[in-house]
Amino acid sequence: MASSASPVTDLDAATLQNWMTRHEDLAILDVRSAAEFESMHIPGSYNVPLPLLAEHADELAKRLGNRVVLVCQSGVRAEQARGHLAGAAVANARVLTGGVPAFAAAGGDVVRGAQRWSLERQVRMAAGSLVIAGLAGGRFISPKVRLLAGGIGAGLTFSAATNTCAMGQALSKMPWNKAASEPTAQSVISQLPAVR
Repeated sequence: MASSASPVTDLDAATLQNWMTRHEDLAILDVRSAAEFESMHIPGSYNVPLPLLAEHADELAKRLGNRVVLVCQSGVRAEQARGHLAGAAVANARVLTGGVPAFAAAGGDVVRGAQRWSLERQVRMAAGSLVIAGLAGGRFISPKVRLLAGGIGAGLTFSAATNTCAMGQALSKMPWNKAASEPTAQSVISQLPAVR
């Protein structure tokens, strides 16, 4: 019985560093928010926040060549972006294992800007704070306030099961997570080189 091997979808930092010096057709798409991109990114990468990529995957696919690497903070959003691009007939996209921090830790060259908390760290802080508030409110205000802690726990469970994060999406829209210049579909598409 023949087994069909699943396509390789991940890429380690050392291989990406090698590709950056050897392949002119390489397109590195950073799917984090513009603010996260400003704080640290891989030189030559294009900032295409996940919501923008999801909405315009077909248009972007027309501009992408054979060597596409998706990066984010940890790999979760990049994997979601890979799924969107696969739906737009880009089957060769790879996800950088460990994201931009792993690339930097492996000695990869990165551009550093104003430091901000990553979106994942903001989610942990918001969720933890809301759970504490729910428990304290349940003790000192009304037992019903404990439902807040239960709601957060249910939301985190759903987030893990579906590999999505509604709280992260909401936090990404906050003013402190906005960059001076937010990418648009037109600005991203015009920056990508034409496929040869």
